[in-house]
Amino acid sequence: MKKTISLFIIIFTVIPLLEGCWNHRELTDLAFVTAMGIDKGTKERYEMSLQIVVPSNVASGQTGGGSQGPPVVVYRSSGNNLTEASRKLSKIISRRIYYSHTNLLIISEEVAKEGILNLLDALDRDSEFRTTTEVIISKNTKAKDIISTLTNLDKLPVNKFTKTIEGTEAILGENIKMSIDDIISTIVSDGKEPLINGFTLTGKTKKGSSPDNINNTIPPAIITASGMAIMKNGKLVGWLNNDNAKGVVWVMNKMKGTYIDFNFKGKKDAVSMTPYLSDTKVSVKMVNGKPFVEISVQTLCKLSEMNTSFDITKIESVESLEKKTAVIIKKDIEESIRYAQSYKADIFGFGDSVHRSYPDYWKKTKRNWDEQFANLGFSVKVEAIYREIGIRNNPFWMNMDK
Repeated sequence: MKKTISLFIIIFTVIPLLEGCWNHRELTDLAFVTAMGIDKGTKERYEMSLQIVVPSNVASGQTGGGSQGPPVVVYRSSGNNLTEASRKLSKIISRRIYYSHTNLLIISEEVAKEGILNLLDALDRDSEFRTTTEVIISKNTKAKDIISTLTNLDKLPVNKFTKTIEGTEAILGENIKMSIDDIISTIVSDGKEPLINGFTLTGKTKKGSSPDNINNTIPPAIITASGMAIMKNGKLVGWLNNDNAKGVVWVMNKMKGTYIDFNFKGKKDAVSMTPYLSDTKVSVKMVNGKPFVEISVQTLCKLSEMNTSFDITKIESVESLEKKTAVIIKKDIEESIRYAQSYKADIFGFGDSVHRSYPDYWKKTKRNWDEQFANLGFSVKVEAIYREIGIRNNPFWMNMDK
């Protein structure tokens, strides 16, 4: 009985404390930020652009009533740091800025070349700002121009970037998702530099923010994924594009899918192979007192196109496809490593492998790792395994040649 009475006393004591919410906010009082853009300021260090959702316009478009305006609005401010720029926006935005739904951070190429380290602490420290937010660099254009561009397939423009990265990562193999968390963890790690995806704006860029961009079958301004930025000491030093970007993705064991084209029987680009499952192993050994990196890649491939006469039933024919595919992958990897070495930027994390395998050696050489990486010896071994042919066997070219 005493226990029951005590329980009721506790319950009636606690219930009043549960009423209400200390952090209660009305949705109509919040401005939901979906993307943030950072450019170099004119009078102050940074110019900030915030892409904010207009809920009524998004809802009207989804219910079929027809939007009365763009789904987002972009506000701009400036400051010598992100805190100053953000708080100054209270002068022109009638609602409290809310960052919990921010999915994208766009940094201009100009700012990235000067350095991004001063941007990261504010984003990592803010309890509302999610560090899983993806980061991109606006290439050859201002962040404010890209963040203001309307897109037709995606109601919210921010989805254009995130979905494009997912698509190119899965199908093309030239991009890797990179969040604020990823960048910070890479910067503070030993022997590794981060990569950041690049996007550019092509066409009639001034029309990107106008209704013309979503009311035409051919948009005047188009946002396009454009390589990956090589970062060193927090600064942009170069760009990886096309095959060089693929080579890096292979080494980092993040290749999900791509295409390999090559000449065959004197016909240019007659064959297209598509790797769809791969595994990369990176190991380090000491050779003559210096680290030497061994890279081994194994990938399954399927035949996507065969635009010449070819007997797929012969073992030697299949082997020729495997060898040619492996040669091209090996070439892409070797060229990407040499390209990164020219910038003395270890984007692969080879230094981290040395650290784990030879910690004593790393302690003596980590301060000079950039120079060591530039002259690092390496070997690449690739095994391409033919697995799929599609829904037909020999190509119709066989019948034409009879």
